[in-house]
Amino acid sequence: MASRLTGRTATGTRPSSGSPAEVLLDDGTPVMVKRGDSPGAVRAEVAGLRWLGAAGAVRVPAVLGYDEHWMVTERVPTGSPGPDAALRFGRALAALHKAGAPHFGAAPPDGPEDARIGLAPMRNAPGTDWPSWYAEHRVLPYVRGAVDRGTLRPAEAGVFERVCARLPEVAGPAEPPARLHGDLWNGNVLWGADGEVRLIDPAAHGGHRETDLAMLHLFGCPHLDRVLAGYQEAAPPAPGWRDRVRVHQLFPLLVHAVLFGRGYAEQALTAARETLAQ
Repeated sequence: MASRLTGRTATGTRPSSGSPAEVLLDDGTPVMVKRGDSPGAVRAEVAGLRWLGAAGAVRVPAVLGYDEHWMVTERVPTGSPGPDAALRFGRALAALHKAGAPHFGAAPPDGPEDARIGLAPMRNAPGTDWPSWYAEHRVLPYVRGAVDRGTLRPAEAGVFERVCARLPEVAGPAEPPARLHGDLWNGNVLWGADGEVRLIDPAAHGGHRETDLAMLHLFGCPHLDRVLAGYQEAAPPAPGWRDRVRVHQLFPLLVHAVLFGRGYAEQALTAARETLAQ
């Protein structure tokens, strides 16, 4: 597969329990070969990586070849997270967000509207204001999905509907669409051996920059205080942003509720109820 997509002879494969797998090319260069888990997944990931990389801010692995089902990227040698790298990452993330998007819900150029966030579907439909777009395309579809799967009770859906009704009030000052990674948990942050961070596995779209920051908080990130210090130095978030973290965490928590069950649904309910109590 790597040979066909890169035009280079593959000479070996390192042991792997699944996808992605590490493959050695004929000159000893290691690359990563990954299979898309659904139709359009590879196209969406490649478009997302290229859109993020085009900002000239946060680095991403180079795409070396792809087709409808497979992609090959450079392998990034990883090292230990460090405070200096974290500070630079924060500044670079702010620059990525500043690069902007045409509108909320914008798909990367050449990327599909029907994309993915992890194993879940994610629709990149356009919107003009963040609160209504977030409610329609990032909260309520996953509430319905969680109810359908039985991880949310039908009566509990009303909690999220009430939050959505209050979003114009609790969303903070209006901001232009940011260029988001979209699935920014620590597993998608590669701490390079060269001291620079790369981002992988994006669910890239135009959104609110606080969504990426909220996801870093949700699942943890080494030296998060330094990441935020770098971000604050480059592009301070609007006042009160920490009070809005739970609003932005509704999206990833509900996605996880759809995929992984009741525990995440309960976390999403807690975040929603705390928002309503503000």
